[in-house]
Amino acid sequence: MIIATNYNPYGNRKFSSREMVSGMRTPNGINRPDLVILVGLPGIGKSTFARTERFAGFDYVSKDQIRKSRKIEAQIALVKDALMNGRSVIVDNTNAGIEERAPLISLGIEYGARIIGYYFEPDVNVARERNRSRAKRVPDVAIHATRKRLVMPSIEEGFDEIHSLPIEPR
Repeated sequence: MIIATNYNPYGNRKFSSREMVSGMRTPNGINRPDLVILVGLPGIGKSTFARTERFAGFDYVSKDQIRKSRKIEAQIALVKDALMNGRSVIVDNTNAGIEERAPLISLGIEYGARIIGYYFEPDVNVARERNRSRAKRVPDVAIHATRKRLVMPSIEEGFDEIHSLPIEPR
């Protein structure tokens, strides 16, 4: 379900009239990519959703798969590389707070991406249940801590679209 949209084919960036004539292109002339930001509790199903056919061809970025001590910087570098080269990218982390999403949204705006948020409605019990069947479990306290700081994304942050996904037990 779409809960908010501020869709403008040119995103939040101001383009010159010459750039606007060229259509859906980024500042460097490449077709406009999508930046998809997943928002939700650990174990709620974000990674499963990210691997669906709808995101085939997207670069996949998750701090869980980054083997460096500076995961945030590495994540930003991967997202930037995708966007500056016109590739769509999906960011699969909890992205619970506005401050966590802000650097990603800034990159999306800078590179003329369409910024799309998917908000997984928080259900701690479902997240805990699904977490028990994961290979890499997170402690229950991490699920509860993320729930406390989880802020629903908003158009005011810079998203072009936000979709809310209801969660159902398996």
